[in-house]
Amino acid sequence: LVVQRSTYQEADDSLPVVPVALACFVLATLLHADMNDRPLFDALWMAGLFLGIVAVLPQLWLISRTTGRVEALTSHYIAVMAVSRLLSGTFMWHARFDLTCQPWVDGFNHASWAILGAHLVHLLLLADFAYYYLKCVVQQGLPSLAQVDIGCLV
Repeated sequence: LVVQRSTYQEADDSLPVVPVALACFVLATLLHADMNDRPLFDALWMAGLFLGIVAVLPQLWLISRTTGRVEALTSHYIAVMAVSRLLSGTFMWHARFDLTCQPWVDGFNHASWAILGAHLVHLLLLADFAYYYLKCVVQQGLPSLAQVDIGCLV
């Protein structure tokens, strides 16, 4: 499964991803919205959202376990993921009244708040990285950015 065996950092890649993925599926089953009266597909969409949120964890974990330096291509990818989640969260904020669910508490739409909360968690996970990324972009300029030093994560 590892194509580039020589660059794989097996000793540092120790984040237990299976429990995280299972938690995403369990939460999605409990918190999914009711978009089209098909709970399976609603839960699968929510699981995809939750998995997309935590997909950055292995990369951040690896950065924190190694030197704290990130190659430019990886840092650009993580930064674009943050921008994407910010845009998606903005859309979901405006669409929150269109999402429905079978409420657990009368008058409280848990699905829309779970979706917005997931977006917020993702942005919080990336906040420290974003600070150092923007600091490096300001200091070095985007075209000459060779790597980002994530000193706080070390």
